[in-house]
Amino acid sequence: MLAFLFLGWLQGHLNKADDLKGPLDGPVDRILIDKSDRRMTAFRGGKPVRVYDVALGFAPEGDKKLEGDGKTPEGVYRVDMLKKNSSFHLALRLDYPRADHVALARAGGYNPGGDIYIHGQPNSRPDGEILPGDWTAGCIALSDAEVTELFGAIRLGTEVEIQP
Repeated sequence: MLAFLFLGWLQGHLNKADDLKGPLDGPVDRILIDKSDRRMTAFRGGKPVRVYDVALGFAPEGDKKLEGDGKTPEGVYRVDMLKKNSSFHLALRLDYPRADHVALARAGGYNPGGDIYIHGQPNSRPDGEILPGDWTAGCIALSDAEVTELFGAIRLGTEVEIQP
């Protein structure tokens, strides 16, 4: 009996994992990025529909404060632009910096940076070859195939939470 229950539990969990691998049909309404795990989860209706491994800024520890620090910002943002033509294979811009970032930077006499995107690989890479490690200037990078899939499921205003 115990073996039967375990097999039922295992099958249920395998089916859930398989659900995250099928075609991403329909919109995504929230994205959660866990910087420490280098993991992005896309949600629809509060349920995960896709999980991606990501690359971050070249100095990802801590919150982004100023332009050129190589950090990926932390907090809750919104997708405010879908960009088909960029230096990378597709790009979804986040609304960083917000007013609080700008105010802190102004008070500190520095530039908070900007142009934070979820994007694919540089267009200069042959056949979408994936760069290893954390290499962006502060953005979140996916493979070209993954960002193509996500690009089709994202709408302007989609929430993106980036956790340490």
